[in-house]
Amino acid sequence: MKKAIKLEELGMFVLGIFLFSLLDISWWWFLALFFSPDIGMLGYLINNKIGAITYNIFHHKFLGLIFYLVGVSFTSEILQFIGIIIFSHASFDRIFGYGLKYNKGFKFTHLGEIGN
Repeated sequence: MKKAIKLEELGMFVLGIFLFSLLDISWWWFLALFFSPDIGMLGYLINNKIGAITYNIFHHKFLGLIFYLVGVSFTSEILQFIGIIIFSHASFDRIFGYGLKYNKGFKFTHLGEIGN
């Protein structure tokens, strides 16, 4: 089952790259900001609960879809780009088992415990 999930996430990651290719934004922006959603990990400096909340906000694919669709509705490439970065980064992370976090700590995710 895990292979199927990883393949599905890979497909979504490739979809994000394809959608980005449709924008009139230089590729270096994609590369430079690809890991920017990881700023959500800073919440772990406060405690596990805040860390899980901030991490999950910056790694929730539905939020990425909302940004993208609002960007499409208002023809805003910036909003589309933000949505693509969130969506693509979250898919990339999930390929490697980094899912949405539980309050117990960073390594406890909806995909299972990281490292097991």
